[in-house]
Amino acid sequence: MKNYDILIVDDDKIIRDSLCEYLSLEGYNTTPAESFKGAIDCMARQNFSLVVTDVSMPDGDGIELLGIIARDYPQTAVIMVTGYGTIESAVEAIKKGAFDYLTKPIIDDELLLAVERALRQHSLMTENTSLRLQLENKYSLDNVISQNYKMAKVFEIIEAVSDTKTTILMSGDSGTGKSMIARAVHYRSPQRSGPFVEVSCGALPETLLESELFGHAKGAFTGAVNDKQGKFLAADGGTIFLDEISSASPAMQVKLLRFLQTRQFEPVGSNETITTDTRVILASNKDLTDEVRQGRFREDLFYRINVLTVNLPPLAERTGDVSLLAEKFLKVFCQTHGKTKHGITEKAMGYMQGYHWPGNVRQLENVIERAVLLSKGIYIDHDDLPVAMKAQQVSTGHEPFISKSLKDALAMPERSIIRAALEANKWSRQKTAKILQVNRTTLYKKMKTYGLDKEAAMMGIK
Repeated sequence: MKNYDILIVDDDKIIRDSLCEYLSLEGYNTTPAESFKGAIDCMARQNFSLVVTDVSMPDGDGIELLGIIARDYPQTAVIMVTGYGTIESAVEAIKKGAFDYLTKPIIDDELLLAVERALRQHSLMTENTSLRLQLENKYSLDNVISQNYKMAKVFEIIEAVSDTKTTILMSGDSGTGKSMIARAVHYRSPQRSGPFVEVSCGALPETLLESELFGHAKGAFTGAVNDKQGKFLAADGGTIFLDEISSASPAMQVKLLRFLQTRQFEPVGSNETITTDTRVILASNKDLTDEVRQGRFREDLFYRINVLTVNLPPLAERTGDVSLLAEKFLKVFCQTHGKTKHGITEKAMGYMQGYHWPGNVRQLENVIERAVLLSKGIYIDHDDLPVAMKAQQVSTGHEPFISKSLKDALAMPERSIIRAALEANKWSRQKTAKILQVNRTTLYKKMKTYGLDKEAAMMGIK
C-alpha cells in the first residue's frame, strides 16, 4: 500500500465505486462519500491526503467543500471533478485552492497522473510544515536557557512585543545570542509563516551592501548583468534581521531610514518603487549612542530604530547560566556526533564558570563541541578544555569554582593543612595539636573525619 488515504465524493454510485476500485487497485486507501454532509463527516473522523470531489451534489456544492477543506484541512489536496466543466469554473476552483480540475467522463490515466501529482504536492506541504515546526521549536524562546535576572527582563520584553510589528534594536557583544533572540521573536510573531532573512552588514563590502539589501537593476553597475532581488523583498511578509548595523554607510543609512518610515525602496539603478510588509530587527555590538556622538551613525536613524531596545548581557555576567548552557550543548553535540558522555566533571565546570568568555555563548558552544569530539573519557574533564581557559585562571591565581556546599569546599584544604602539619611533626598528635592551636580531641576527630587515622595506622603510628 502507498499509505495515502483518499476520499472520493460523488453522488453517482457507479462513478463513486468505480473511482474507489480503480485507485484501490493502484495501491491507495480509498473511502467513499455520497454527499456533501457525508464528506464533512468523514473528514471529521479521519485525516485524508487527498479529496477527489464532484462539483455538483444534492445537498451542497463542491466549491463550498473546497473552501472548508482549505480553511480547516490545509494539508489536504483537492481534485475537482465535473460533468459540465467550463474554463471559468476551472479558474475559480484553482484560485480557491484546488490542485486540479477534471471533466467527466474521467480517463483513468489522466486521473492517475493528477492524483500522483497532487500527492507529491501533499508530501511537500507536509514536509514543509514539519520543517517549519522543527524550526519553531528550535528557535522557541523556551530554548533560550537562562536563570539570570537580566535575561529575565529580555524575555519579558520579547513576550510583550513579539506579536507586534514594531522595530527592535538589540545591543550586546558578539556571541551573546542576538541572532537566536531575533529568530525567537520571528517565530512568536504573526509573521512566523513568512521568511526569516538574516544579513550580517559587517561581512559585506560597503559597495555591495545596498545592492544586497535592496537589489539592483540590470546594468546598474559593472557586473550587474541581471536584475537582482534584494533581501528586503525576499523577507516580504516575514522578518529581516540586520546584524552589525553600525557598519552601514551614510548613504545606506538614508535609504534604511526611508524604508523604516514608509516600507518602500527602489533597487539600485531602478526608478521602480517597491513596497513590502517586512518587520525589521537590528543589532549592534557597538554603542550606537557613541557612534552618533562621533558622527558615524545618523542621529535621526538612531532615534527611529531606538523605539525598543533589548540589551543582552555578556556570558561573564551570567556565571550561573554557564552550567545550564554547557549541559544543553553537551546533549546536543553528543546526539549530533554520535558520542556518549555522561556529564561534565566538577573541576571542568569550575574552570568554565571562572572563565571570562570573550566570545560569550558562541565560544562556550564551540568549547563543548570540541570537548565532545576530542574527549576520550565518558566525562568531559578539565584536560579536555582549551589550554588558554586554564592558563587564564592559573595566571590570575583563581582556583576554579566547584559547585558544592561551603562546608564541603573547605574540607579539602583543611585536610591538606592537617596532614602537612602531621608530617612536619612526624605524626605526633600532641605537637601537631599545639602548632595548629587545637586540643588533641579536636585533632583526633578531624583525623577520623578525613581518614587520616587510618593512614597513620598503616604507617604503624598509634
